[in-house]
Amino acid sequence: MISLIVAYADQSVIGFKNEMPWHLPEDLKHVKQLTEGNTIVMGRKTFESLGRPLPNRRNVVLTRDETFSAEGIDVINHIDAINSLEGKVFIFGGSTIYDQTMHLVEEMHITRIHRRFAGDTFFPDYDPSEWELVDKIEGTQDEKNRYPYEFLHYRRK
Repeated sequence: MISLIVAYADQSVIGFKNEMPWHLPEDLKHVKQLTEGNTIVMGRKTFESLGRPLPNRRNVVLTRDETFSAEGIDVINHIDAINSLEGKVFIFGGSTIYDQTMHLVEEMHITRIHRRFAGDTFFPDYDPSEWELVDKIEGTQDEKNRYPYEFLHYRRK
């Protein structure tokens, strides 16, 4: 199964200057719970923003640069190669990768942050009529999770 996982704020902002413009520990915990033991596919810029492979999951970088390599990751150079990855696969970003792979995705795990942030990277538009909401969990705001948010799980109709 090919899934997509993303956190975005109002205006579909997912990043600013190659970083997430917010800190939301509950979202990081949620991402870890969903992706551990599975495969995550990300673009080179997303990988570089992380600075290292995420532990306890297969990290795959999709890039046109056929010379790119980094310790602890696998590299693929074509979107079609995603279909040959075994097990559950999560499209992990960034914006270009989301846009180029949306047609492959069977489910989306979205953390929707109800706040405006400056951004230069955005989650691409998608047709909501193609998706069915499976689950919605309201996030809890506290001193560490300062913004209103919710976890949304969609499946393609």
